[in-house]
Amino acid sequence: MFGGTGVSDKCRILFSINTVGAGAGATILWETQPPRSYADEIAKPWISEQATAATHLERGLAEMNAMCVTGAVEVSVQVLVCEPIPDAWTNWMEKQLPACSNKDAEVENDIPLQVVVMASPDTADTCHNLKSGFIEKKQQHLILAPPFLTTEEGAEKNPEPENEEIDPIIKKTHPDLLSSDYYDLHVAMKWSSLITMRSIFSFSQASADLATAAASSVEAPSNTSPLSKSKLLIPSFVRVSYVSEENNKVAKWRMHGDFFHPAAWEVSKDSYNTSWIPHSLSSGGVNGICEKGQSIAERRGLSSSRVFSGPECGQWWLFMEEQQRPTSPEIFAAEKSPPVVFGGSNYVWMLTEQQRQELVKIEVCKRKSGEDFDEANPNKTCGFAQGVIPLGDMESFLVNFMPNTALGKMHEKGKRPGYTKPVMTEKEREELRDRKQLKGQKDIEKALFDYNLYPAALMHKDATLKAARYRDQQVSKSDTSPSKIKSGYYDVSIAKPRDPVWGWCQAFTRRGLCTLFSEFLRNEDRCFESCGMLLDFSEI
Repeated sequence: MFGGTGVSDKCRILFSINTVGAGAGATILWETQPPRSYADEIAKPWISEQATAATHLERGLAEMNAMCVTGAVEVSVQVLVCEPIPDAWTNWMEKQLPACSNKDAEVENDIPLQVVVMASPDTADTCHNLKSGFIEKKQQHLILAPPFLTTEEGAEKNPEPENEEIDPIIKKTHPDLLSSDYYDLHVAMKWSSLITMRSIFSFSQASADLATAAASSVEAPSNTSPLSKSKLLIPSFVRVSYVSEENNKVAKWRMHGDFFHPAAWEVSKDSYNTSWIPHSLSSGGVNGICEKGQSIAERRGLSSSRVFSGPECGQWWLFMEEQQRPTSPEIFAAEKSPPVVFGGSNYVWMLTEQQRQELVKIEVCKRKSGEDFDEANPNKTCGFAQGVIPLGDMESFLVNFMPNTALGKMHEKGKRPGYTKPVMTEKEREELRDRKQLKGQKDIEKALFDYNLYPAALMHKDATLKAARYRDQQVSKSDTSPSKIKSGYYDVSIAKPRDPVWGWCQAFTRRGLCTLFSEFLRNEDRCFESCGMLLDFSEI
């Protein structure tokens, strides 16, 4: 993916870690002692995942170190804190990244890790307040580095005059900051999120696919794409947690008895829709593989009746129709400092350098026009970035929330996922009451409607059926669904079991192999539908 192991070929990645809220019980993490090294001991003692945030910070740093081990990635880490932290913690974090050492540096401390104090003594209390959105906005400023930042906001000098031409390539933050350097990929995360090599690879591939589609002159078939090609589409992430024995009963009921499956709580089936984007397939970088007039079979020298060319070559994508809705206190922070991508998350997001520059242009435009983002009317003068997820690699964009304490919590009233369709949710609740299926079982009714728990497997099924039903309606022009097109995997009955190949392809999809093995699977039409690369699903 990155082109080799030479220094000049390495993919340069900046990790910006928001550590506000990290602690051991009620104590701020930095006021405790760093974990001991257990390298010389037979077994590392068990530590509860709720005991200390150090466990999760250590796990995240281990993943970054593993990226450096590949020799294909050059990692820099920026740790954001509210107040200065002890040197013992800085040294401990550096020891977690031995493979990321710059061996050519002529200094003793050559680990590219920087602790940045984001608050002054006057704003420290605001910074520690998880509802304030203070650290989220500061993190956005550090990564985007727009030209309108003041010196108090991290700029080297005061903003340029408004009539001066803006160059989004030039970062205006202080040169001593690691984030002021130039990177191929910027990763913003909270200490509780786990970013893996799979996340990096999938985001890079999805970004290349979208860039290929944007550069293509092929238009989408009529009524297949509610997304405009002029929009800035950026792959986005959703956090998931695991249902465990420690969570509330309501969580278990929603899982229908299956424990330890990843589930989201910040989105629901009403948070997103699906769209076909033609020519959104690339290989070996931003190189389109949808050559007009040539089928997949022809490129492989095979004979096949199925032709995938022109607008019928592409991918299905999920696109967010509303903002993600975390539980308290993060919901209040997200409202005061909305994510830079609509439908994205403040707690795990990525940008390529090109995407960063495009977002800077949007932010500068908003600043000059005084335009604020209006969810009811987003397509104003300056535009906005839309969060999307490839259907065939959806699970790679579900990022693990490591403390595992998110599920089974009640959302703030009026701030739940699906807030754009409250009438639909209430209608479903009334229909269930009318059928009297849950008569006398108020607890289960509350679990179904008052708590939000959205298993990853159910999200994949819902998204696939949304795409299949949408396409079926466009082809058949019928209200009866499905009538011409169905999902080959999900639209089956007990009397008609699935073909074994479906199971093989679904296993590929769930493990992210549609992207990891894209060089093979994008030239192998047996798994096209499972990998989200088939415009018309199975025929009825």
